[in-house]
Amino acid sequence: MSTPRFPNPSSPVSNKVPLRVLLLENIHPSAEHLMKAEGFVVERVQGALKPEELTERLKGVHLLGIRSKTNVPESALAHAESLLAIGAFCIGTNQIELTATNRHGIPCFNAPFSNTRSVAEMVIAEIIVLTRQLFDRSREVHTGQWRKVATGSHEVRGKTLGIIGYGHIGSQLGVLAESLGMRVVYYDIMTKLPLGNSRSVPTLGELLAESDFVTLHVPATSATNMMIGPAELARMKKGACLINASRGSVVDIPALAEALRSKHLGGAAVDVYPEEPETNSDGFRTELQNLPNVVLTPHIGGSTEEAQESIGREVATSLIKFVKSGATTGAVNFPQVEVPLIPGTHRILNVHRNIPGVLRDINRIVSDLNANIHAQVLSTDANIGYLVMDLDQDVSAQVSEAIAGLNTDIKTRMVS
Repeated sequence: MSTPRFPNPSSPVSNKVPLRVLLLENIHPSAEHLMKAEGFVVERVQGALKPEELTERLKGVHLLGIRSKTNVPESALAHAESLLAIGAFCIGTNQIELTATNRHGIPCFNAPFSNTRSVAEMVIAEIIVLTRQLFDRSREVHTGQWRKVATGSHEVRGKTLGIIGYGHIGSQLGVLAESLGMRVVYYDIMTKLPLGNSRSVPTLGELLAESDFVTLHVPATSATNMMIGPAELARMKKGACLINASRGSVVDIPALAEALRSKHLGGAAVDVYPEEPETNSDGFRTELQNLPNVVLTPHIGGSTEEAQESIGREVATSLIKFVKSGATTGAVNFPQVEVPLIPGTHRILNVHRNIPGVLRDINRIVSDLNANIHAQVLSTDANIGYLVMDLDQDVSAQVSEAIAGLNTDIKTRMVS
């Protein structure tokens, strides 16, 4: 088992100190249990923190865990001298300034797999609810009305589901939909291997025109911003339904509301919004409220106990592996390195600016100090280089301090 050593302002390697973890937004206790088992000191905060609060709370914190409501701007990173890594206990990472964390040498990990099933199951439920208009019938009975009608209600068997974004969620959703007898088509900017009888279509327009239900499973990027607007809604079949459980920025809400009011669309289910309340006590308004056959949920696609427990384990495990061995596999903003620990050595982890000559300077330090390298791996991106180097223990501290003294250094620490 490796023991982390943590940087302080005066030296790249300090004596062993308790590692401090700050977990925000009710992250599942499974994360806390794993981290406490490693001897980490864990502080939990129920809700999100505003950037100015986050800046103050990050002082002396080594690991930060957030969900979707906490924004991590560069201004907060500038004073977080002890921060080693950030865990986003969710799929999305758009709430983190990833370019800034990269420059500061702080890898960010997320949970791209753990809530896949929960989201897929909710979408299947919404497809059935929309095609049977169940929420409208339920609301009517709650108010004393009895409208036993079949008009506008259909089976999902034989209908076409169009999936925009055929990743972890989209592909599993396709399998579930086929088990209900649905035809599945998908559109993705990357070539993806279809599962079951799912079929790729070459354009978004073709998917929209062919589908009885359209569901979005894409990240928030400049390419997906408002990707479903008036023109795209007009391409959809009359009476079709739109489902968005991805990101609030991908659908033009006013245009969707108009398509519903005009009865061009037969219904919609929306779980994410362009602007969402920061806490459960805040009010919320959207143009989609009080429209017929519209299911509105408060960003709960992955909010099952099973998913949150799995996310807690997945992200906490990534953070622990990074602390103990420097492994960055799965980091969304960092060069990918994972090297087995070598017994009897100390491991130096160095993040530096990616400019010519850095590895030459580091190897010169190793040579001048007569250090024996057991393993050395360097991976780079456009801005930074990430070096993992295993050395004999007798000179590792001297080598680490000398590397940290280079003017190209961003972060250097040692594990043993």
